[in-house]
Amino acid sequence: MTVDRLDHARVAIIGAGFSGLGAAIRLKQRGTDDFVILERSADIGGTWRDNTYPGCACDVPSHLYSYSFAANPDWPRSYSGQDEIWAYLRGCVERYGLGPHLRLGHEVVEAAWDEARGCWAIQTSEGALTADVLISAAGPLADPAVPDLPGMDSFRGTAFHSARWRHDHDLAGRRVAVIGTGASAIQFVPRIAHTVGRLEVFQRTAPWVIHRRNRVISPWLRRLYRSVPASQRLLRTGLFLAQESAAVGFMHPRLMGLPEALARRQLRRHVSDPELRARLTPPYRLGCKRVLLSDEYLPALNRDNVDVVVDPIERVEPLGIRTADGTLHEVDTVIFATGFRVTDSPIAERIRGREGATLAQAWQGSPRAYLGTTVAGFPNLFLLLGPNTGLGHTSVLLMIEAQLRYLVGALDHLATSGTAAIEPSARAQEEFVATVDRRMAGTVWSTGCHSWYQDGTGRVSALWPGTTLRYRWRLRRFDPRAYVKLA
Repeated sequence: MTVDRLDHARVAIIGAGFSGLGAAIRLKQRGTDDFVILERSADIGGTWRDNTYPGCACDVPSHLYSYSFAANPDWPRSYSGQDEIWAYLRGCVERYGLGPHLRLGHEVVEAAWDEARGCWAIQTSEGALTADVLISAAGPLADPAVPDLPGMDSFRGTAFHSARWRHDHDLAGRRVAVIGTGASAIQFVPRIAHTVGRLEVFQRTAPWVIHRRNRVISPWLRRLYRSVPASQRLLRTGLFLAQESAAVGFMHPRLMGLPEALARRQLRRHVSDPELRARLTPPYRLGCKRVLLSDEYLPALNRDNVDVVVDPIERVEPLGIRTADGTLHEVDTVIFATGFRVTDSPIAERIRGREGATLAQAWQGSPRAYLGTTVAGFPNLFLLLGPNTGLGHTSVLLMIEAQLRYLVGALDHLATSGTAAIEPSARAQEEFVATVDRRMAGTVWSTGCHSWYQDGTGRVSALWPGTTLRYRWRLRRFDPRAYVKLA
């Protein structure tokens, strides 16, 4: 069935990753079957479908990086790999019967609020439809960010982003440049270092790297989780409490002294060369940028065929990369490990609200939303993992589930109140954003470094300044008093 044959849906969901599929499951559990999932790719999975680079894995414990209502007793390791997480999501689609609701290969070109009809008019790459409620679950890690390097078009070799890995490009014996030292680079660099002829890692700022402790989960434990589900719930609770406690350090930067000391000890243990160690020592407070987990990255940088380049890139030339010191680093492959368009997501340019402005225009470079979920001027629009809902210490699925509970409450309110459309009042949104900014001021993310947590204005709009418990408390029930009824 195509969208052309289904002209109207009660709910339209953009994206079939963790957020979108979670929303679909909750709608099913609520008894709502009148919904579609619009996915631009040919399969579900979001970031866990797209990121297939060597070593791709999650940096959140497996048993916490899954839906609370869909436990998986068969995670093989403490931290699961991309293929295992993707398989988990495909299993959820089958388990909850989401197949008939999926519209794969349907990219949303534009979604505009139709004031006259009181619904969303959605144009996709495969046709048009309307919906009473629109859920944007496009995800913050959906669109790769590639820097506009001077001369890149002249490069004679092969270049690609880590989220669009070229598996057809054999790296054996090649001279490879990796640009970026974030979460993806620290996973694939150790996997390719022994294969390539020469590897040059271009680092703008050294990341904090801490011990990962990725252990195999024994078969008898997995059998226990299958036969006694309460044991797995107990484990999840323990993991939740342990991860949640880490938020204290992010909220009070002075407490980061001990974890910084442990990270420096690990650096000394793995890197004996004092010059290299100096390059790899971060000049900022731990947590200001994303904290990275790895036991393999630092040892890989000790290899004779690996070099860490800290001189700024001046331009790209046909045969390699020229740095500011005048050196030409001759390479035949460039891999961008430069992250994603988090605070300037392209989907914000495609959603138009009540007065015709897009989300991007309304935000003017700094995304803002009431509870990170709804936006003034955009009726019946719900954002999953919207502004200020990201985390630096634990699983974002906890935030997603809090939003899904809130979403269900909003839909119930619409159904029982006779109200056709709602949006948060401008005052409610402004007060919420002001509270977030006030709390953010004392956190580690406001200690002076530059990170992708910040938007183009310098505001930290990607993260929630607190615990997930605080956020879940704020979203424990839908409060219509914060909203304006439009019909």
